[in-house]
Amino acid sequence: MSVNFEPGRLILHRDTHRDRIAFVHPGRVVSDDERGLLIWVARGSTIAVETALDGRFSRDMPSFLDWATVEKAPRSATWRGPGVLRLFPPGANHSVWWFRDDRGDFTNWYVNLEESAVRWDDGDVAGIDVTDQDLDIVVAPDRSWRWKDEDEFAERLAAPEHYWVRDEAEVWAEGRRVIKKVEAGEFPFDGTWTDFRPDPAWTAPAELPAGWDRPVLART
Repeated sequence: MSVNFEPGRLILHRDTHRDRIAFVHPGRVVSDDERGLLIWVARGSTIAVETALDGRFSRDMPSFLDWATVEKAPRSATWRGPGVLRLFPPGANHSVWWFRDDRGDFTNWYVNLEESAVRWDDGDVAGIDVTDQDLDIVVAPDRSWRWKDEDEFAERLAAPEHYWVRDEAEVWAEGRRVIKKVEAGEFPFDGTWTDFRPDPAWTAPAELPAGWDRPVLART
C-alpha cells in the first residue's frame, strides 16, 4: 500500500547507512503530490546525529576508515542553520534542498545524491529513509553549478567493505541528469518555492517522537 503524507504532518527524514541511522531530521510536510514530497525543517529543531562514542562526528575523524571502524551511536543535537526546504522527487535518486539566509531569503539549491526515499508510517510516527551517496551539487540562483565532496566520495569508494554505494557510475550519471535540468531551468530549478515562507504555527520540535529509531527500511 502506498504511503502519502498530509500537509502539516510532522515526519522524520532519516539518513541511513547499512542499517544504521546517520541522522534524523524532523520536518513538516508542505505538499506531497506528483512533483514529490516537500518538507520544511525549521531552525532549532531537535535532531539526532550519529557520532563516535567520544563525541566526534565523521568529519572530525582523520579518515573514512577511522570513522567506519569506530563504535558509534546517535545523539541528540539541534538544527542550527536557517530553515530549509527539501524536495524528494518520486523515484529519483536525489533530493533538492532550498538553502536560505538568516532573513529567510533564498541563497542556493543543494542537490543531495542519494538512493530514492523509502516511506514508512507507523501511525504516531512516520517518515522516509534514504541512503546518502555523498556526492552533491551546489546550484547558485543564476543556475551556475559545481560538484561538491568529490574527494570524500572517492575516498569512501576506495573502502568498499565499509561503504554503501554500489554503483559509482550511476551516482555520477544521476548528477549529470540533474545538471541538465539545472542548465535548462526546468523544475525545480525554475524559481518554484524560492519565495517560500513556512506556516508561523510550525514551531521547531523540541524532541523527537517515540519510535524515531525504528528499524531502517532504506536499501542497504
